[in-house]
Order: sequence, then C-alpha cells, then structure tokens
Amino acid sequence: MSNNKESIIRTLIVALAVSLVASIFVAGSAVTLKPIQQQNRLLDKQRSILAIAGIEGERLSATEARALFERRIRAEVIDLDTGEPAPDYDPETFDPLKAAKDPKMSEALASDLDIALIKRRERYTTVYRLEADDGSGRLEAVILPVRGYGLWSTLYGFLALKPDLNTVVGLGFYQHGETPGLGGEVDNPNWTKLWQGKTLFAADKRPNIEIVKGGVIQGGQKAGHQVDALAGATITSKGVNHLLTFWLGEQGFGPYLERLRRDGGA
Repeated sequence: MSNNKESIIRTLIVALAVSLVASIFVAGSAVTLKPIQQQNRLLDKQRSILAIAGIEGERLSATEARALFERRIRAEVIDLDTGEPAPDYDPETFDPLKAAKDPKMSEALASDLDIALIKRRERYTTVYRLEADDGSGRLEAVILPVRGYGLWSTLYGFLALKPDLNTVVGLGFYQHGETPGLGGEVDNPNWTKLWQGKTLFAADKRPNIEIVKGGVIQGGQKAGHQVDALAGATITSKGVNHLLTFWLGEQGFGPYLERLRRDGGA
C-alpha cells in the first residue's frame, strides 16, 4: 500500500514538473514571439492600405513594402468631432480600436445613429494620405479606416478616395467572420473592384451609395452611386452599405472631409 502511495506521489510530482516546464516554455515563446507577431500585423496593415490605395504592396517583400509605405503614406491622428488634427497622439502608436473600448476616449452611440452597429465610436482615429512618389507631397488618395457589423461579425477595412474626396480608389476588408462563399466574398477582389470609380456623395455632400440586390442597371441614372450586392448575402451587403453611410456622415469622417474640401483637398 505504501509503495502504491509513493508511486502516485511520484507520478503527480513528475506531471507537475512537466506542466511547469511546459508552461515556462509556452510563456517564454509567447514573450519572444510577441514582437514578431506585432511586426507581422503591422506589415499586413501596411500592405492592406497600399493595396486599397491602388498600389500592389502584397507583391513586394516585407522590406520593400515597409519602405514603400514609409515613402508614400503619411499617417495622422484626427479628432472625429471636429475633423482637425490631434497632434498629442502619435499615429504610429495610437490604437483607435482600443480607444473605442475606453469610455474616456469614446462615446456610446444612440441606436438611431448607430447604423453601423459598432456601439461605441472613438473620439480620435488615424487617417492616411497617399502622396506622389516625386517628393512633392501632392495628395493622390485619402485612406479612411471603416468598420461595421455584417451578418455574423464586425467587418474591418479601409476606404480610399481620390483627391476630389468623392470618387472611390478602393475598398477592402482585412478582417471579418462572415460566411465563406456568401458574405465572406466581401473581400473577393472581383467584388471589391466594383467599387473603383464609384462616387459616394450627392450634390449636397450627403452620403449617397447603394448596394443593389439584383445588380446595377448599367447606364442608369444612379449607376455611378451603386454597386452589385453580394450573391446570397443580403445582410452582409446591407452591413457594408450601412457602415459606409455611417463613416462618411457626420458621426464619422464628415467633419474631416469637410475640412479637406475647405483646404482644397490638402
């Protein structure tokens, strides 16, 4: 009986020792790999921004993509309420999504205003300028972060506008959990290409974009403001429509875009 107890105790000690060693190894690996993971996430974000701005950053090596981003893209943190720059925040370290969860850095949205279903909107966010590659600083596109709820998940993406602040250069989503083959086609290049060249605002500067079930009537009066809905994904399509309407309106980038229009797109 005594031997059985000792055997059980030894087994438990060995199991605990193995668990402890494994825990130390996993924790050490996590700490060691965290900077690499952060760098990879940053690189993916930079490539997404470049691609949506019309530059094929995904075909470049990591070093080339980073260099191109640093040369062509200028990031700026802005105050969404006023559209003015927020120089107290560093665009390289400021995290708008984290700020959106902080009651001191965000505001809860009333249900009638929250058409994108994001619940809280951050006070400050980061926007991006694509500048000419000749060193002149000439604006070629403005890239805005957008997000909103689809059918199953929040879709996170970027919208790029030409200097007229009305014509779409590109739209793309880098993270979502929509149904593969249906709403998941929201990041299919064949669908995102449909957005290129579309105009987003009416003459009074109000958002005027519509995702149409059944397809856009080519040559129709509204065709320039319309995009085909995703097949079999009505709710995801409506989600994209709603999130764009939200972020282009007064609760989103409306004040910022108005400032840029006042400044001549600068």
